[in-house]
Amino acid sequence: TYFLYPILLRILTAGRSAQTLIAGEQEHVPSISILLAVYNEEIVIAEKIESTFRTTYPTGSIEWLIGSDCSTDHTEEIINRYIEKFPQIRLVRFNQRTGKIGIMNELAAMASAPVLIFTDANVFFTEVTLRELVKHFKDQAVGLVAGNIINPLVKPDGISRQEGDYLIYENRMKYQEGILWGAMMGAFGGCYAMRKDFFSPTPRHFIVDDFYLTMQVLEKNGKAILATQAICYEDVSNKVREEFRRKTRIATGNFQNLFRFVGLLSPAKGAVAFAFWSHKALRWIGPFLLIIVYFSSFVLSFSSVFFWSCFLIQSLLFLVPLIDSILGSMQIHLKVLRYISHFYLMNAALLNGFFNYLSGVKNNVWKPTERNQ
Repeated sequence: TYFLYPILLRILTAGRSAQTLIAGEQEHVPSISILLAVYNEEIVIAEKIESTFRTTYPTGSIEWLIGSDCSTDHTEEIINRYIEKFPQIRLVRFNQRTGKIGIMNELAAMASAPVLIFTDANVFFTEVTLRELVKHFKDQAVGLVAGNIINPLVKPDGISRQEGDYLIYENRMKYQEGILWGAMMGAFGGCYAMRKDFFSPTPRHFIVDDFYLTMQVLEKNGKAILATQAICYEDVSNKVREEFRRKTRIATGNFQNLFRFVGLLSPAKGAVAFAFWSHKALRWIGPFLLIIVYFSSFVLSFSSVFFWSCFLIQSLLFLVPLIDSILGSMQIHLKVLRYISHFYLMNAALLNGFFNYLSGVKNNVWKPTERNQ
């Protein structure tokens, strides 16, 4: 899932070009409804609005619905100031904490355009992001188009470098899945477009709506692809604790989606099932495979030098996060160790998320990840 599948995708897409049925620069583009849920985003909301309206997309074709989840800072004041400049913006205030899923469902119901743009407050568009997303809907089979999210802030003392490289790694695979089968395995929630005809509300108790909506498109036999030129920039946290919290939350939602869309794992679903197993399902059960392999190596180590070596190597690798943490406290940052630590961090978050899923999701009201700005 981490090595062979990416290599296979690279081999299969060699010489293959991206989708060619796209709208040209001078062709008519549909109106769009941008949907954004915010909670205490005063640090980033002004730049979000500015970046969105620095666009080559016809501003007369843009409707922007912003749902404030009972924000208590200056977020709503800032939005209201921008409404005077950009009347396309409509602020919808929720008077009690509702959660992102609930807000997005209600905003989608209010939207009047045939194409919905889902985005986050800390994801900033380029001038061509919106056009690059929407032009792919000229192909009537395309139901969802993901943006190409890049992390521009890299710091040596945390995990932002590893997160940035992980984004590149994931986006490449999703782009290749789109080329091969139209079966991109999950848009990143910060930036993607969807035909409203394909939209159905995400269950209110769910946590991860981007993957849910992507798989819903595939379930309805639509295509999901990634547009590499629809570039946008996301500020992610550099702190291990913050990122672990975020990944645990996502992992909990992943297991909700795994059991909701278990039917798409059937071999009868062909390429969609192959991509789902290879890219997501195997990765999500990865922590259990790591544990099984570790204890299997321990049991077999008594009768084989090879398995004793395997057990020893795994034991040393499990110590890497601790060693990396100790060196980090001494301002020594070794990239190789940090990548290994990041791998185990992701798997620990998956394991934690699984047990959260088993205990039941009682509240999906979110707290934004700490921003680096």
